[in-house]
Amino acid sequence: MSQLLKISLPDGSVREVAPGTTPAEIAAAIGPGLAKAALAAKVDGELRDIMRPLDADAQLSLVTARDEVDALELVRHDYAHILAEAVQAVFPGTQITFGPSTDDGFYYDFAPKDRPFTDEDLPAIEEAMRKIIAADKPLRREVWSREDLIARWTAEGESFKAEWAAGLPDGEELTVYWSGNEWLDMCRGPHLASTGKVDPQAFKLTRVSGAYWRGDQNNAMLSRIYGTGWLSKKQLDAHLIRLEEAAKRDHRKIAQEMDLFHLQSEAQGSVFWHPKGYIVWRQLEAYMRRKLDDAGYREVKTPQLMDARQWEQSGHWGKYRENMFVVPDEVPNTEDEGPVLSGKSDLMALKPMNCPAHVLIFRQGIKSYRDLPLRLAEFGCCHRNEPHGALHGIMRVRQFTQDDAHIFCREDQIVEEVRLFCNLLDTIYKDLGFESYAIKLALRPEKRFGTEEMWDKAEQSLRDAVAQAGRAGPEYGWEELPGEGAFYSPKLEFHLTDAIGRTWQCGTIQLDYVLPERLDASYIGEDGERHRPVMLHRAILGTFERFIGILIEHHAGRFPVWLAPVQAVVATIVSDADDYARDVVEKLRASGIRAELDLRNEKINYKVREHSLAKVPKLLVVGKREADEGTVAMRTLGEQAQAVLSLEDAIESLAKLATPPDMQ
Repeated sequence: MSQLLKISLPDGSVREVAPGTTPAEIAAAIGPGLAKAALAAKVDGELRDIMRPLDADAQLSLVTARDEVDALELVRHDYAHILAEAVQAVFPGTQITFGPSTDDGFYYDFAPKDRPFTDEDLPAIEEAMRKIIAADKPLRREVWSREDLIARWTAEGESFKAEWAAGLPDGEELTVYWSGNEWLDMCRGPHLASTGKVDPQAFKLTRVSGAYWRGDQNNAMLSRIYGTGWLSKKQLDAHLIRLEEAAKRDHRKIAQEMDLFHLQSEAQGSVFWHPKGYIVWRQLEAYMRRKLDDAGYREVKTPQLMDARQWEQSGHWGKYRENMFVVPDEVPNTEDEGPVLSGKSDLMALKPMNCPAHVLIFRQGIKSYRDLPLRLAEFGCCHRNEPHGALHGIMRVRQFTQDDAHIFCREDQIVEEVRLFCNLLDTIYKDLGFESYAIKLALRPEKRFGTEEMWDKAEQSLRDAVAQAGRAGPEYGWEELPGEGAFYSPKLEFHLTDAIGRTWQCGTIQLDYVLPERLDASYIGEDGERHRPVMLHRAILGTFERFIGILIEHHAGRFPVWLAPVQAVVATIVSDADDYARDVVEKLRASGIRAELDLRNEKINYKVREHSLAKVPKLLVVGKREADEGTVAMRTLGEQAQAVLSLEDAIESLAKLATPPDMQ
């Protein structure tokens, strides 16, 4: 008789079962309710199919819909496979490639036989998906040899899958999943027990786009179908409402209505800021500069273009070169004959970040331990060579300005400096209207510089600082992220939650022992010897462009009055009030309020609608009565009622609202 396996459950009990027993069978033995609810299993912490046999002693926990993160990952993975099966049923001859789950759904890339897919194809594909779900086909895992798998894909004309299988690492276990007995896909899994375990009313295909095979623009163009998938129709409906609200808040749409900026192909990934948009920028920059001055930062300015040798020394050339704009250091040929560039010159690069230049400033002159901490800040314009397809409004651009700073400090100052940064970031986010954010600690990646001892020390220092700042609890979403640190340092990430529940990673602080070593930065310690400073890379907004985009969407264009490009418009009802309206605008501007005048011969309701669309916070309406009495009828954006105030009271009220929060 085979030796029984000891399976430990979360309640501390141990069940002895025969080898080959599945987690589904253990769930059924515990009770019919759990058997019905269980979606998958965690075996020694690894998420697995509930029908996959156990072959050794293990810690076992059963995953249900209450374990939402794992459950959503599973159902979205299943929806992606069901999508692929449905597409091949509706469009025979289509090749399948790759289809992962995403943060809110799934996608799959296809090589259509005859033509690219369009959004008009989605209803038929959705119908086919629901038929597959209704058939409740078992999802069955098998391990195949590389040779058999390549032969299968080749025989079926699946050239992309065959290439994928051939390129997987030697020794890796290759698994496929059958849907029933008719259709299979190569996949690591895990999956639910059958297609019927997903809710046929809890998914929706959303759009079709182009995508290159393996993300390389030199490869074949594929059709990517996106979908969103959830555990229930209620969750799907809530998500679709959020999408609808997000579309209304799209920063590109609102920016056009408010005349803030535009983008065009002549400068891919760079922003043309219009006067009103640049007012928002300048107000935000001035606010940040005051906060940094108060916090003891010293502002610097560093070059845009630096020799490639500097980037080689810093380590960025090897790790980051594909994202850098490289420039030859030569005068181009101006003659009609011959190449413009010789190809023999030394190389330079536009800076993708400010850090190496700040080390070079630190190295000027001899630094003492008494000079530390030294906090160098820069609103530094940087360039990163993002693919055209990855660009998105002002959220992802090629030219951007960071609210960057680097703190050079001694080891004994690390925890205090990070604690002070956490407090500074907290006040700024709250001033800008973000009450909720989460803090994540990104730990050492697989490929990294530095010793294990260095990484141990750096990671623990960040943990200690967050704890001392009182922000390591669940209310701050504290979480550690294995493998997600930078190649030179662990980092704290600060994830904002906006008005409709989306999260945005903006702030960061990275604890770096490596760059000061590579660029030979040092200070003279109390012992008279040279020591390496620790370098803290930190940003709060991240980049001005992206953060302004987030602000636009968070506030739906209705900026706080102090940030609004136009804070008030004075609009006349009749031309008899024109002179009074001009006087009102002059007095508002004299009080520091950004005011505009609307004397057009239009009905007041038309003016109200137009200025509401432009998101002007306050509209001051004046007619003959207001001119005679020295009053204004003040309307607040989004409200129907208006308040009649004396001009002096209106100016006092507006001046208070127009004062930045740090100056109140």
